[in-house]
Amino acid sequence: MKKTHLYLLAFTIAAIALAAMAYKWQVLKFPLQPQSEVSVWTVQARVVYRPKRGPNTVTLQLPTLTPGFTVVDEKFIARNYSMLEQRGPRKREVQWAIRRARGEQALYYRATLVRAALSDTEDLPYEPVLAKPPPLQEPWAAASQTLLDDVREFSSDIVTYARELVQRFNQPVPGQEVAILGELLATPSERARFFASLLATRNIPARVLNGFMLSDEDANRLAPRALLAVHNGAQWTLIDPLTGAQGWPRDFLLWHSGEQPTLHVDANPAASVEFTVSRNLADAMAVAERRLEVQDANMVRYSLLSLPLQTQAVYRVLLMIPIGAFIMLLLRNIVGIKSFGTFMPVLIALAFRDTGVIAGVLLFALVISAGLMVRFYLERLRLLLVPRLTAILILVVLLMALVSVLSNRLGIEVGLSVSLFPMVIMAMTIERMSVAWDERGAGTAIREGIGSLLVAALAYLAMSWPALEHLVFVFPETLLVLFALTLLLGRYSGYRLTELYRFRALAREADPIAAAPSSKD
Repeated sequence: MKKTHLYLLAFTIAAIALAAMAYKWQVLKFPLQPQSEVSVWTVQARVVYRPKRGPNTVTLQLPTLTPGFTVVDEKFIARNYSMLEQRGPRKREVQWAIRRARGEQALYYRATLVRAALSDTEDLPYEPVLAKPPPLQEPWAAASQTLLDDVREFSSDIVTYARELVQRFNQPVPGQEVAILGELLATPSERARFFASLLATRNIPARVLNGFMLSDEDANRLAPRALLAVHNGAQWTLIDPLTGAQGWPRDFLLWHSGEQPTLHVDANPAASVEFTVSRNLADAMAVAERRLEVQDANMVRYSLLSLPLQTQAVYRVLLMIPIGAFIMLLLRNIVGIKSFGTFMPVLIALAFRDTGVIAGVLLFALVISAGLMVRFYLERLRLLLVPRLTAILILVVLLMALVSVLSNRLGIEVGLSVSLFPMVIMAMTIERMSVAWDERGAGTAIREGIGSLLVAALAYLAMSWPALEHLVFVFPETLLVLFALTLLLGRYSGYRLTELYRFRALAREADPIAAAPSSKD
């Protein structure tokens, strides 16, 4: 197979993995760092009213479309009330009903929200319907028509027409028509509804979006805020009635849209609703998981996040094994460090997670040294391979038990973790080290043993790094990047770093300039 094919395959795999990671990071808002925190807002609507005799029905508009935010949790608190939630294509409301009630009543709705992606051209699924024209009498009717005719001369399309109309009401020194019409506008919501009705007289669809402004600052009571949405024949454009700014504000929470009031209580105009908000910090990973469940539950069901917590803990360890194997690949094929076995140092690194690297190296060296002495003695008995390995395994278990007992008596708690070492790996290490001792000498066996411990220690440092463990578990696609790099390194057949150091004398002889004697000689 040509190298070009290998390079294209590795590049394709790495590109797919990085694209998946970028999507989960930017779109799904999965954090790259462990213990990251994000802002979470809890918005509460408190309905207060005095019931009339007989049945009472309370209707509260609920958020349906929340561009820039995602509702991750909702709670309804209404004691002794029946609750009916009605959903429509563009609105949602809750109806509380009770047969008899006495005294002042308080009903609550709470929504927990987090930030979501917000487009500069956020599309709204509303039909472009004309609002009701304002029922104005003279002189307000004449003033409105004069104002609309004058605005038309300073605009070029529907959006600029609407913005110019809003700007006329926001000037420091308003004109005569604006001053007369301004007498009818007491609140920002009334101003937004008035703009929509004025635009309807010129056949321009417009509607009012009711909501609140949230921010990263800790706040308490929320003041209602209204935005004006104008349809230009192709899409909706948002205009702030207070400033004339165009576009969707980043901190605006859309509660509901339309002419219906936020709260309606049968035959009870004195009923009121108060909105409050509290901002807290929450774990970014938990918030991202909850947001994903709300948006697309299947993406959570078919991911590691759907596994039980005990299984997740196991995979947090298993997913780090390829990291240790890749580090071993770099140290053996690029650096040139020799070790026993291919994956034995990685398994030793897993044991270091329970003992620590320093204590683990000392315990490993102690057990291996004692096992080697026993192995050399068993060699004189001329046992076959399987019986010899079984005998070594039995002695390794006894040695580990002895070390644990002595550590317990001496008050050294780390010695109790020696039983967590893979017993079979320890026995095989003793066997392979003794064979290397016999065939290639004590120096080679000791160097490979030290190399195994060095690889295991470096692999342990990487495998126990909390940031890397979080990254690999949340973004398993990271392993595909390692897979692509492994494919590229699989065709490397050049010199290793240790070989460059060993054969530095030959390199000098091959270079005539370096080999030539200097003038000082």
